[in-house]
Amino acid sequence: MTQHKKPELLLPAGSLNRLKTAFLYGADAVYAGMPGVCLRNKISFTPEEMKEGILYAHSIGKKVYLTVNLFTHNHDVPRVESFIELLKELNPDGVIVADPGVFAEIKKQIPTLPLHISTQANVCSYITVNFWKEQGASLCVLGREVPLPEIKEIRKKCPDIRLETFVHGALCVSYSGRCLLSNFMTGRSANKGNCAHSCRWRYKLYETKETERVNDEHTYYIEEETRPHELMRIDEDEHGTYIMNSRDLCWLPRLPDLLPIGIDSFKIEGRNKSEYYAAITARTYRQAIDDWFENPHNWDAEKYMSEIMTLQSRGYTLGFLDGNAGPEAHNYDVSASAGGWRYAGLVRGTNNNRLIMEVKHKIIKGMELEFLSPHQFEPIRITVDTFYDARTGNVVDELSSGHLGQAIEIPVSAEILSKLPPLSVVRTKIQE
Repeated sequence: MTQHKKPELLLPAGSLNRLKTAFLYGADAVYAGMPGVCLRNKISFTPEEMKEGILYAHSIGKKVYLTVNLFTHNHDVPRVESFIELLKELNPDGVIVADPGVFAEIKKQIPTLPLHISTQANVCSYITVNFWKEQGASLCVLGREVPLPEIKEIRKKCPDIRLETFVHGALCVSYSGRCLLSNFMTGRSANKGNCAHSCRWRYKLYETKETERVNDEHTYYIEEETRPHELMRIDEDEHGTYIMNSRDLCWLPRLPDLLPIGIDSFKIEGRNKSEYYAAITARTYRQAIDDWFENPHNWDAEKYMSEIMTLQSRGYTLGFLDGNAGPEAHNYDVSASAGGWRYAGLVRGTNNNRLIMEVKHKIIKGMELEFLSPHQFEPIRITVDTFYDARTGNVVDELSSGHLGQAIEIPVSAEILSKLPPLSVVRTKIQE
């Protein structure tokens, strides 16, 4: 399949550990940000950690893009100017921006730094792509609202600029994250990285009484459970709860339609997600992409979907890939995450013939764990009949994750030890 070029697999990184985990499991690049200049406030990078992450990435031939995708008010400008000075020291492989003013400032002060246009800029047509190309952008992230035929047309009419599209991750009920619900209901701005996720809350639906109907038409109101008696008028059908709860985006089953187009970068959402999320999405999409290029005619989505379904999610949707998203794009019934597995732990290292595993969920004697090796797609299954408290060296029957850095040691073979480097993730089935 030499006529097609493999897309860059771009993973989110909300911390240094997640950055390294994404690379371990096959990401070509990560995107990351720092508080105050991007749309995520819970990220934990310090300038020193960001520098370490970029140096690490470059040492293994990988890339790091930094997000500077806030929309500025006057009081943001000094902070942006300070961050531009920091960019000169960090030397990332590019920056992701949405605000034209920020774009212009970075271009003026660091003219050699590649500028990527964020999905927040709502790039949905080839004329918009060409506009940004003329301004000096090296890549445009297409809006999630662009369907497959239009992606193909944009690629055909814009051959000389890199294109990127989201293939996996959470979706906002609003247009490319430009949501006002959070700000309206809590005073927390979604576009300042402080979203309260109002669309995920539980709502009750009320119908007007018979005597209050106009022209025999129903009027409906919703009430958020922590705001009793604050009724907000809305029209809906019998599915009156979680009406704004979008399913998560997953284009994995449609990779055979996407890969021949020549999109330069496939992007996964989730900078606030765990190492486990980074590992599962990176290893699954890496394997799926590589397998298609090796043997497209025998490619079967089920192999990869069964793996991606081990993630906690709100169910999956193709979003706008085939046109306007229908009712199936929203989960009207529940806001709880689906998925029968949980993040059990993280390999920290070895101690002689023992594997040291940092505990993320309670481990009990006799429990089966699945260790996900970056060197093979099939999980390594181990029933932990004997394990040790890493702090005391004592044999224990159970250990919880309450203590920071709590870890266990598990006796395993040398072969297994060789397949599970530090940062390998571990999962276990959720017991009914």
